[in-house]
This record gives sequence, C-alpha cells and structure tokens, in this order.
Amino acid sequence: MKKFFTASLIILGILAVLLIGGSLYVLGATGGTVLNTQKLRLETGRLSVFDGSGEEIDLGAVADTPFSEFPSHLPNAFVAVEDKRFYEHHGFDTKRIVKAVLKNLASFSFREGASTISQQLVKNTHLTSEKTISRKLKEMKLTRTLEKNFSKEEILALYLNSIYFGHSAFGISHASAFYFGKDPSELSPAESAMLAALVKSPNRYSPFKDPQKCLERRNFVLRLMKEQGYLDESEYAFGIAEPLPKEPSEEHGKSAYLSLVFSELSERFPEASTRELAGFRVYTALDPTLQTLLEGTEVESDAAMLVRDNQSGLIKAFHTTAGIIRRLPASTIKPLLVYAPAIEENLLSPATPISDARADFGGYSPDDAGGATGEYVSARYALAHSVNIPAVRILNSIGVLRAAEYLTKMNFPLDKDDYTLALALGGMREGFTLTELADGYSTLANGGMYQKSGVITKIVDENGNTVYSHPTNKTRIFSEETSFLVSDMLETAAREGTAKKLRSLPYFVAAKTGTNEGKGGNLDAYTVAYTTQDTVAVWLGNADNSPVAASGGGMPATIAKTILETLYKDSTPPRPSIPNSIVRRAYDAEEYAKNHKIILSDPLSPLLTDPEDYFKKDCLPKEVSSKFSNPTIQNPQIYCKNGAVSIVLCQTEYYDYLIKRECEGEIVTIYQGPYRKVVCDSSVVAGKNYAYIVTPLYKEHAGQPVRLPRIRIETSSSVPDDWWEE
Repeated sequence: MKKFFTASLIILGILAVLLIGGSLYVLGATGGTVLNTQKLRLETGRLSVFDGSGEEIDLGAVADTPFSEFPSHLPNAFVAVEDKRFYEHHGFDTKRIVKAVLKNLASFSFREGASTISQQLVKNTHLTSEKTISRKLKEMKLTRTLEKNFSKEEILALYLNSIYFGHSAFGISHASAFYFGKDPSELSPAESAMLAALVKSPNRYSPFKDPQKCLERRNFVLRLMKEQGYLDESEYAFGIAEPLPKEPSEEHGKSAYLSLVFSELSERFPEASTRELAGFRVYTALDPTLQTLLEGTEVESDAAMLVRDNQSGLIKAFHTTAGIIRRLPASTIKPLLVYAPAIEENLLSPATPISDARADFGGYSPDDAGGATGEYVSARYALAHSVNIPAVRILNSIGVLRAAEYLTKMNFPLDKDDYTLALALGGMREGFTLTELADGYSTLANGGMYQKSGVITKIVDENGNTVYSHPTNKTRIFSEETSFLVSDMLETAAREGTAKKLRSLPYFVAAKTGTNEGKGGNLDAYTVAYTTQDTVAVWLGNADNSPVAASGGGMPATIAKTILETLYKDSTPPRPSIPNSIVRRAYDAEEYAKNHKIILSDPLSPLLTDPEDYFKKDCLPKEVSSKFSNPTIQNPQIYCKNGAVSIVLCQTEYYDYLIKRECEGEIVTIYQGPYRKVVCDSSVVAGKNYAYIVTPLYKEHAGQPVRLPRIRIETSSSVPDDWWEE
C-alpha cells in the first residue's frame, strides 16, 4: 500500500509539473497577444501596390458593408461551406476538430483542418499561415476574445469585409462589384454561392481562369445550402441553372494592368491569407505614361496591347478590353515556328530561294493572300511580305513536330490536333495570349534567350523582407546567329514589307503583322514590333469573333508606331550587334535568277552588280562564281550579209571582248573593247574562208577563247536584217 501511495504521488507530481510547464508555455507563447479591433477592418488590412517609379497606385476606395445590407443567402452561403455549426459553437467546432484529428491520424498527415469562420477571421487579420503550436495557441486565445466581444452577425460582417476574392478584389463589396457589377444587397443566391466558392482558393476557382472548376465548386456550395435548409428545391434548381460571369464588370473592374498584378500575386502566393497579403508592398514595372497612352487609344473593336522590357522581362504597360483571351496568331507565328527553327537547323538563310508555286501537301493546298505567283522568292522576301506558300514549304521540310518543339520550349500551349502544316499560317484550335506572343518575339530580341514575362518586380513584407523578386533566369531557345538573322529579316518587314508603316522610325525596328481571315471578314489583326530594348504587341478583334475592318499592317501597325514614338521620344535604341559568326556576302544574281541557286559572287565582281545578304559562317555556300576572274561566254552568233561578217555578242555588258580573224594563216584583231551587241567585219573578201576567235576579257583576266564556225564570203546572202530579233 505504501508503494502504491508513493507511486501515486510521483505520478501526480509529474502531472503537476507537466501542467505547470504547459501553462507556462501557453502563457509564454500567447503573452502579449491581444485582439486588435482595427486589424479586423479592411482599411488597415490590404496591401499596397507601386508603379515603376515607386509611386503608390490608387486601388480605389475601401468599403465596409454592414450585416444589415446582406441578403440572408449571402452569409448563409459562407456558413454552409466554411462553418455549418457557426451559430452553435463559441469559436471552436469540437465535432469538426475530432473528425479532423481522426482523419489526420488515419492518413498520417495534417491535411484536414477544422478552422471556424471566427478562427479564419483571426488568422487572416492577425496571424501568419505557419503551422506551429505557438501560432495555434495564439489563434485560440484571439478567437475566444473575438467571440466574447462580438456578435455572430458582427463576426460574419468583419469576415466578409476582410477576405480576398482574387483579381484585386478585397472584401465583399469589391468582389460583388468586380464579378457582377452589383452591390452585395443585390446578389442572387447563385452569385453568393460563387463568391463563397472562391474563398478556398481564389486563384484556382476563378470563373475567368477555370470556369469548369468554378462551376463545380459553386454548385457544391448551392447543394450544401439546400441540405442545410438555406434554399428550397426551386431556389436550388434556379441557382444551378444560373450562368457564371464571363468577364469582369466593365463599370467596376480594375485596370487591366492591376489585373495582371493580382493574377501574378495569386500565382506566386496561392495559399496566402488575407493578413499576409495585407502586409505586402508590391512593386511593379508600370509606366503610367505608357499605360495612359494605351488606355486612351480609341478603336472600333476590342483591343489588347502591351509594352514589354526585353532585358528584364517585365511588362511596363498593358491594356485590354476583352480580358486575357487566346486568339489565333495568324502570320505572327511564322518567325517563331517556321523561319527561326529552319535557320537554327541550318536549313535556311535569308537569301534562300523558295518556290511560291501552288502545291499539294497530302491534301493541304495553301494559297497566298493575293494568289500564288509561281515564282521563286527569297526567304527574306517571303517573311517580310508574309507570303504563305513558302512558309508551308519550309515547315514541311523541317517537320511539324520538330519545329513545334521550339514553341513548346517558349511555353506556347499546343493541342495535339494543332500539329499540322496549317500551323505555319496560325491554323490551330485555341491560339495564344498577347503576352505569350510578346514573350516569343522578345526571345529573338534577346539573342535567343527566353524569359517569361511578369509585372511584379519585387514584393516586400511588413517587416521589410523581400519575399519575392522577378526571376532573372533565361532559357536558350535559339542561337545568337539565328536571332540576329530573323531580326534582320523582320527589319525588312518593317522597312518595305507588311509592317512598312513603321519605316519612318529612325532606328532599328523589327516587326511582323498577322491577319486572321474569317468567312465574314477579318477576325484578328496583329502587329508585334521590337527594338533591342522593348517589345510592343497590338491586337485588334472582337471577343465574340465578329469581323473587324482592321488588318495587321493597318491600324495595329499605326498604334504600334505611336507607342514606339512615345517610348523613344527622348532616346534612341541601339541596333543589334552582329555576331562574330555572321558574315555579309554577295551572291551571283544571274545564277540566282536563272537556276535558283546561291553561288557566292566572284571576288572580282563589279560593285553593285550582285545582291548581298547575311550568312552564318559555317553555312556559307561552297561554290564561288568565276564569271569575272575566268570570264566565260556562250558561242556568239555569226552570219554574213552584203559582203560583211557580223558577230552577235550575247553576254554580259561588264566584259570587254577581243575578236580575232584568221584567214589563210594570217591572224588579225578586228575588235578589242567593251561590249557591243554586234561587231561587223567589212574588210573581208568574197570567195575566202574566215575563222573568228572571240575571247571575253575582264580587266587583266582573259577567259577561254571561243572559236566560231568558219564562214565563206559569198557575193550575196539570204539572211534577213535583224534576224536575231525575230
């Protein structure tokens, strides 16, 4: 008995020590933790956003909506999905806690949570999301204080007015205006359910990012509301049938640039609480002058336009009237899918001649906008003037799968059905966003290095710590040589091709236009232009796919020019530097025109007689013309008439000619000098046979002599005058 008593005392002592130690730990962990009623309100609870110069951006007025203005189904929707025993407990749902503990033990994880609305409000406004015992103890203390000092209606109002709903919408008032263009008092049960559905993850369940997920989550909330008695069968059925919003309310929506800011913020911190966001100072690359220019541009259709800094990858201005949508890229895809990959694979140079004749590619027969010419054009011309058939021929040579690999490396989304030759002309299912296109073109401007764009330069928390910086890492897609050559070809497009509205700009600009034609007219019109410093992208079209009057080389190019003029009003961007492995060489014009073959010009070729272009050193044509260092000619024509011999020269005017006559062993020179169409020899004698030797000359270089057929001088001739012109 004595041993039992002694053991009991020891156990009680241990328990007392543990109890005292635990109490001391709780007191230490929660000491100084006080509920700050000011933090419960949005005025002190949202983040700050700054433009590129460090000036704070006005996010709009803060609005607190009292509980009395909520329709009953609004708080009920949040209670149904977040805390169904909210009106029964005093801050903690014991049943839910036990259930969560059992599930976590069974799964050996901590996935299940049991936070009530009161706990969420405290955590969102006073605490971080760290999963520690001390934070949980603080949460419990603050929750008890909250429940003692505020009514359930007040707690719900504070909760709804402080949470983040995505897309820059803080609080129920802003969320109602942003998503539906309404005050909270005007919301329908389905709209209330959708807002309640967003709370779990505003980024994941946004109706503008993933409508299907949003619909499923909203309908789940409606079902809970019905099961918990907040909706009857008819109200539930009506709510299920109500469509989701397709775009932000025009009346209440934030600027397009801010939408990008908050979208990126959600991607970087998808699980951050409202309180954590509230402490953030978000610095962006926004250029207010450029943004005002973009927003003030008037067009008769929907539009999207942006300016991207090539070096940093940051977007300095962005405006859209159609939201972030995917559209068919039309011919703007050609440099990225066709020409750059072909040059990278050493299949092409800017001077490569390509047939513009109609052809059938396994049942696919593309045509040019103005009809096929049937002629050969250079790759430079084909890209600058956006000729379709050569682009398809090139893609067919590379292979669609191989060429598309370059797109996927630049994060261009492609569907399995997109892998056809029609892709060369922008034929695909969904298309790309304007931001994705700008990122692709900026890759060329950056010497082949890809960097995904963003708008946030850095984020600083409430303690002054930088919690995010825009990444500087880049990925090699194309070589510097390829990027230079394609950029040089696109400068031709801006000087004399489809983007020639930019030709008056007094600095290097590369550009490509694109027009997507539909049955009733043009559906999309693009101009993407870049300098060594910035990329400007402009799209005109209509979100509902109705036709527009614009074409790529028209209004979009005019808008791009205006933006560039504003960008470089007080500066001039430098030209791209020429890589050491790029050389400029002339090639034989005659061989190119007659045989569609690139042969380097004879080193002795006269200036300005042959065209020039850039080549990779390791892809220079092997063959070099010798037409001047070793002049060659076809056999001249010879005839006799009226007692004279005429020799018709049919070769280049850059040659000199030496013509000698041989008769009875005597050789005399009858002509030496520059090209003449006909050389006559009237000093011949009838009845004699003559032989003529013609030697082409270029400076001190003599070509192979050509001996003409012997001719006998008769007294008359039946050869008509000017026979060679018949």
